[in-house]
Amino acid sequence: EGTMLCRATRGQLQRHTRAFAAAASECTKSKFVGASSEYTSTLQFFYPHVHDLPASMPCFRLIDDEGVLVPGAYLPEIEDDKLIRMQNTMVTVNEFDKVFNDAQRQGRLSFYFTNRGEEACSVGSGAALEDHDWIWPQYRELGATFWRGYTIEEAANQCCHNELDRTKGRQLPMHIGSKDKHLMYVKSNLGQQVPASVGAAYAMKLMKKELCAITYFGEGCASEGDIPSALNIAAVHNCPTIFFCRNNGYAISTHTDDQYKSDGIAPRGVAFGMPSIRVDGNDIFAVYAATKEARRIAIEENRPTMIEAMTYRINAHSTSDDDSKYRRSESPVEGFDSERAYWEMRSPIIRLGSYLERRGLWTSEQEAELRKVQRARSIKALNDAERVAPPHIDHLFTDVYDDIPWLLRQQGDELRAHLRKYSKHYANVPADQYRE
Repeated sequence: EGTMLCRATRGQLQRHTRAFAAAASECTKSKFVGASSEYTSTLQFFYPHVHDLPASMPCFRLIDDEGVLVPGAYLPEIEDDKLIRMQNTMVTVNEFDKVFNDAQRQGRLSFYFTNRGEEACSVGSGAALEDHDWIWPQYRELGATFWRGYTIEEAANQCCHNELDRTKGRQLPMHIGSKDKHLMYVKSNLGQQVPASVGAAYAMKLMKKELCAITYFGEGCASEGDIPSALNIAAVHNCPTIFFCRNNGYAISTHTDDQYKSDGIAPRGVAFGMPSIRVDGNDIFAVYAATKEARRIAIEENRPTMIEAMTYRINAHSTSDDDSKYRRSESPVEGFDSERAYWEMRSPIIRLGSYLERRGLWTSEQEAELRKVQRARSIKALNDAERVAPPHIDHLFTDVYDDIPWLLRQQGDELRAHLRKYSKHYANVPADQYRE
């Protein structure tokens, strides 16, 4: 079934692209929801006070929707094994998303948000960094997280809030992180990771470490006041920060038309004094190359950069969102049932897979088998995580104060008394946690 699905998807893409080949050959302009601009195969960051900013910032890409190298493009040097790992990681994210999104709909998780359609943004950028560069995610960076070695099982434990969850049950599902993997934890309060990443980058600069910090945010988050403050501080103090904006066309309950009237987000980087670029976020080669160059600028030129990755959010913002109320239904070109259908055919997984197939590095059968394995692993991880005991109740009061104050100790005593009195209603809490 998986093999047939992969073949059918690729076949649909080929039929659509053949049907509109003439129109496609004449079209050199992107159709992203968040900003439409001319494509370019030239990797160019626009520097303030050096380059004249065009009326519409061009969109850098290296392979087209069929995974074919565009005229004049030069691919970054990436070993074949690394390319295959990048594809494996995107597929793994996709299968994990399916299992855990379904689990939330079944009432097994309180919350979930998917990465579908945006996998190349996080995997491509994560693969371009060094392992000790600090990642400050928003919440669609599961690809960069898996790339760093964070496992499906660790993610499952966090989503199920069991005693193996490093956040000790205090965070919403998918608010993951890892100190040893240089992954800062996801936070729900929108935009807070962006100014914090600037502080981290500034600290690394003061310690003379040849490292950078990358922070992710969406075009909707860019409307938060934290963002211009962070951009300005980073530019003024020459912090080695990479500001990575995923412009997927939709914030929660909001189309980009209701967010801004400017030419996307990238020109804001130039306005605040940093080199900036717009890339095709569904082209993993373009994302990788732009992030590599941004890191070079951060380390060698000791200054921040802005990357605006144009992409498309296939699913709702989260399981708390009904995107049917605000998502546009019309396809940007004829021949597709909807806007969503148009972009599904331009999935970064299909795109890189097509490129790898042409080189004899990938097959539909290989992808189908990988999907089968990673789906089974995700399901097992979910089932196993659900059977693990929840975090100890004491963790409701720890990790804030070095010495727990009397007020919190009193609240702990009251909680244990409550659990003893109504123990039959708290079957999932081990009795030894609240015995006198």
